[in-house]
Amino acid sequence: MSVAPIQHALILAMVLFALGMIGLLMRRNLIVMLMSVEIMLNAAGLAFITAGSRWGQADGQVMFIFILALAAAEVSVGLALILRLYVKLGTLDADAANRMRG
Repeated sequence: MSVAPIQHALILAMVLFALGMIGLLMRRNLIVMLMSVEIMLNAAGLAFITAGSRWGQADGQVMFIFILALAAAEVSVGLALILRLYVKLGTLDADAANRMRG
């Protein structure tokens, strides 16, 4: 079984992170923005796993477990906030949340 070079995995992580960043900056829907943050977290986890396998250490896998725990907490809080915003405003547009001042 051939092993892919470390550069291929890091390029994939970079592409995933860039796609997540573009999705976060370009879209105004809160659900899409939340998914874009998840893609960025997965890209960081892939980079940690790749680096850990390069040096033969389990540190990358441990960091990925921390990233998964962070992502789970972020999704639960994020979805709760999005649900409350949708009930209050009737839309998932991020610009509509600006009207909640005061």
